[in-house]
Amino acid sequence: MLTFTIRRLVLSIPTLLFISLVIFLLLELAPGDPMAQVPLTVPPEVKERMREALGLGEPTHVRFFKWMYQFFVVEPMLLFDHIFGTAFAEGQQRVLSWQFRSPVMDVIVQRMPQTLWVVAMSYVVGILIALPIGIYSAYRQYSLFDQAGTFITMVGYSVPPFFSGVLVIVIFSVQLGWLPSIYDTTLEVVDWETFKKQILQMVMPVMVLALQTTAQISRFMRASMLDNLNQDYVRTARAKGLSEWAVVMVHVLRNSMIPVVTVIALGVPYIFGGAIITEQIFKVNGLGQLLITAIQANDLPMVQTVTFMIAVLIVFFNIVADVLYGVLDPRIRYD
Repeated sequence: MLTFTIRRLVLSIPTLLFISLVIFLLLELAPGDPMAQVPLTVPPEVKERMREALGLGEPTHVRFFKWMYQFFVVEPMLLFDHIFGTAFAEGQQRVLSWQFRSPVMDVIVQRMPQTLWVVAMSYVVGILIALPIGIYSAYRQYSLFDQAGTFITMVGYSVPPFFSGVLVIVIFSVQLGWLPSIYDTTLEVVDWETFKKQILQMVMPVMVLALQTTAQISRFMRASMLDNLNQDYVRTARAKGLSEWAVVMVHVLRNSMIPVVTVIALGVPYIFGGAIITEQIFKVNGLGQLLITAIQANDLPMVQTVTFMIAVLIVFFNIVADVLYGVLDPRIRYD
């Protein structure tokens, strides 16, 4: 298993390099000029100096290699310096955001905690709700619970976040007044009162993001459980006198989790796509809103970096899913 994991990590390097090249070239070919928002009163020579300061006067391949060098070399060195108090990255040139006139990764690090609070919590909540629903729906197939679960999951699939987000604001914030409609990103958790405020303002965005996660994973869990409940090994386990709990929750569940692991692992990057819309609705000052403002301002370094980070998540969680296959199914031996 260790050999397979190392091999997959090594093979992911050329994959990520190719993805980064495609992202960079596609955005370079996109129309627009970062100097378009500069006032017309600014003299042409000042605009030209601004372009040179942002690195726009350099060839495309030079800017690409500088961007990759910053992502894979400079930023890890800065993190190493921060942890161990060294100065390996001192004097290194960093890629600047055209919109904020500051290093791209510094802006991303400032916004990342807000997104992780919402996205991570919504995904955990969605999984914890979806797995029991899928298991019990399959075990009690065509029961009232199964029919209700099917209806709710179909609603979760059908309703987009931009509609469900506005709907929960109207119900829980405007009509009932229970929850705040705007996410206060300046709130710092220092005592019990601020902790309660943080939880209350997270309820609605987490609810909206967790709805689609719950709908998707519960349907996969139900289908996978139904495929395994009628297998020969289940009848054999029951014939041996094992309890129904041991049959379902040990034997059937472990085999049923193999395809579900793929959905869970690969769903992590895609939930950030939903977070882009949700952050706009609830005014969460996170990576989603940062990406939208960067696109509007034609801030190519910021858009390239955020997009590439999502690609890194997709490749990484593909590897995690493959490794978990071997953990869940003893018949799978990669080495």
